[in-house]
Amino acid sequence: MTYSTRIDICNIQIDKYSFDWVVEAIAHQAISRGTPKYVVTPNAQHIVALQRDARFRRIYQDAFLVVPDGVPLLWAAKFFNTPLSGRVNGTDLFEHLCKVSADRGLKVFLLGGRPGAAKKAKNVLETRHPDLKIVGIYCPYYGFESDPEELKRINSIIQAAAPDILFVGLGAPKQEYWIYDNYQKVGIPVCIGIGVSFELVGGMVKRAPKFMQKAGLEWFFRLIMEPKRLWQRYFIGNAMFIVLVLKQKFRLLWSS
Repeated sequence: MTYSTRIDICNIQIDKYSFDWVVEAIAHQAISRGTPKYVVTPNAQHIVALQRDARFRRIYQDAFLVVPDGVPLLWAAKFFNTPLSGRVNGTDLFEHLCKVSADRGLKVFLLGGRPGAAKKAKNVLETRHPDLKIVGIYCPYYGFESDPEELKRINSIIQAAAPDILFVGLGAPKQEYWIYDNYQKVGIPVCIGIGVSFELVGGMVKRAPKFMQKAGLEWFFRLIMEPKRLWQRYFIGNAMFIVLVLKQKFRLLWSS
């Protein structure tokens, strides 16, 4: 497959591909079982965190695909006169890739989520797609990333299951850290960080109505659902993202 140029949003390079193109690119990589690769799904909070986290930036630089999960990234791209092809939401990507996997005989593995989330997501997806092969689920305990034995155990379980696609729901940047440190070790064709998607698909966390998703207000719906946990992330994070976007716009105007 050929690759388009990436666009710059606050010094982070984002792919311009459409949702359907991304699905096909990932499916092609999984079917061909080539050199292991991984996909990242940035939103506004990622962009803010990437400004001060050199390790996180390196992970983004080496990614197979960097696809815009958040609607604010589409707004920013349009503001810079470099529009993207559309949103590639992580939860939608997870669900659609599971459908494609069922249709094409690909095996998937679910790693992470809150206790019970991956199991609930597995039950929902297997009901929707009876031919789907979910060859394993695993929910590591909090703080597992500091336990070498647990890390070895996770890798052994995944390697034994031998999936074609590994979905990782550990939250950012923990899921990206884990993927980067382990994707070559486990040897899975594609790893994808998908945040809270197991909880959303499994019904543990309610997802925003479609009109709010399209309007870029999914973050606001989640804030209403979990205000104590998310208020700082969204109010402060979104404000910082706006400042970064305005700074880039001023730089573009100054240099033109």
